[in-house]
Amino acid sequence: MSDEKIEVENVNTPGKTTRVNRAKYEAMRKALLAVLPAEPPGMKVPEAKAALLPALPEDLFPGGDTAGWWLKCVQLDLEAKGTIARAPKSPVRLFKS
Repeated sequence: MSDEKIEVENVNTPGKTTRVNRAKYEAMRKALLAVLPAEPPGMKVPEAKAALLPALPEDLFPGGDTAGWWLKCVQLDLEAKGTIARAPKSPVRLFKS
């Protein structure tokens, strides 16, 4: 696995970036965007995780290991960038913006 890094943002801490593994980030981003609907109210996070798990490369996420952490990392980054949005009411539901 490559050690190349990518900077990610967090919608909850504007202006702060973190460096994470690029291959895992990009695999999760691709899988998440493939399953999220384009319209609100969107998809609950556990539903999104269940839907995207089969699309994750086994070499990067063996048995789905760490998928939850990476899903949250990518979710917060894509929210900060405006690529996805969250529905206004609980529970958290995500959709492409």
